Amino acid sequence: MSDTPEVRPPTVTPVRVVIALCLIAPFVAMLWVGSYAKTDPAFIGIPFFYWYQMAWVLISTALTMTAYQLWQRDQRGRSSKKGGASK
Repeated sequence: MSDTPEVRPPTVTPVRVVIALCLIAPFVAMLWVGSYAKTDPAFIGIPFFYWYQMAWVLISTALTMTAYQLWQRDQRGRSSKKGGASK
């Protein structure tokens, strides 16, 4: 038995905070209806209310992909520090 305590990396890291923000941003944007419950400015004849929501579909996709890539990188980094095999 060794007398040195096991050193574990912190659970909350800056990368994980960025991941959380990427995943929370679309919820906040869509739940704050007062910010987009209007018709102007229209985009190619589509009221703001509708095109704002459709834009968030694309933005949410990009943010989710970013969060996933960051999560994969974080997990690879943690497994390499432990000396384990990564997939």
